[in-house]
Amino acid sequence: LKALAPNPRNSILFSGFQAGGTRGADIVAGAHSVRLHGEDVPIRAQVHAMENLSAHADADEIMEWLRGFARPPRQTYVIHGEPHAADTLRRRISLELGWQVCVPEYQETVAIDPVR
Repeated sequence: LKALAPNPRNSILFSGFQAGGTRGADIVAGAHSVRLHGEDVPIRAQVHAMENLSAHADADEIMEWLRGFARPPRQTYVIHGEPHAADTLRRRISLELGWQVCVPEYQETVAIDPVR
């Protein structure tokens, strides 16, 4: 970004969701600059967001993957996604699979026991 974003002949292409509060979300929303490594970098490149692409599995794909486990984990943590979506997935895992599952709070620390 530091090398290419200032040039209006370049394009920045976002191929999925940009979470709120991130540089990506700021750029997609039309920010004129972003701070990188202590410097304000101007965004003069053309910005394009392809909302129909994502590198993440959706809830149905995640559930299908979880159903393939030979046995459930002792505890499952949903640590990705916006709070409402993470909690929705937590509830679904709990209801459909009967697993112990939680969404940790921001900066919460969890001690993980070694596999027995």
